[in-house]
Amino acid sequence: MNDPAILVEDVTVHYGDVLALDHASLTLGAGRVCGLIGMNGSGKSTLFKAIMDMVRPDTGRVRVNGGPPSQARKAGAIGYVPQSEDVDWAFPLCVRDVVMMGRYGHLGFTRRPKKADHAAVDRALERVELTEYADRQIGQLSGGQRKRAFVARGLAQGATVLLLDEPFAGVDKRSEATITRLLRELAGAGAAILVSTHDLHALPELADEAVLLMRKVLLYGTPGEVLEPGNLALAFGVDVLDRVPR
Repeated sequence: MNDPAILVEDVTVHYGDVLALDHASLTLGAGRVCGLIGMNGSGKSTLFKAIMDMVRPDTGRVRVNGGPPSQARKAGAIGYVPQSEDVDWAFPLCVRDVVMMGRYGHLGFTRRPKKADHAAVDRALERVELTEYADRQIGQLSGGQRKRAFVARGLAQGATVLLLDEPFAGVDKRSEATITRLLRELAGAGAAILVSTHDLHALPELADEAVLLMRKVLLYGTPGEVLEPGNLALAFGVDVLDRVPR
């Protein structure tokens, strides 16, 4: 039996006296897209950090492709699309440079890109429809284009586990459709994808399964099950009901 792509077992994380995750558990298999739903402060970003080995759990364990997250990161198996506020958009990098970062683990001792690396970057830019913006400074792109650039970085990397933190926040409809299509294609090719999102309307088309998080996993099921108003009220309260897809 194959190991799951992501395994989170009974994980608790504190930041000082603040409880960020409370005995959280989830399992995500290869070829699946999982939507991660919760209020701000519910632990979504902390869960991503635990999967990427950026925080160490107080209790529990995390495995990626059957091994420790550090091993998966070293192998380039984990790709990450951060929230916009986590990126310095004024940094003097063009879009091609950002995507080439995904090839870092493939560059060898000299860290000089080879023909295959440039080809991988070109293919990734084409898939996210950013070829014509390749030499533009990353901060000059629209919000949706910036997100697509980071998706391209994961594509160029060849990651088999993709973590996306609010990829649809502030993006245009074209970028949302492009990202959704790409994620479904990647899942079809065997990638495991965990997506944090507040876009409840897009969830049924995007995800195979969904997690409702409020420091602990309140519910883990199909998007239809998780989006039941009574279930959403557990984490969001009654004001979320107007946002539920009809």
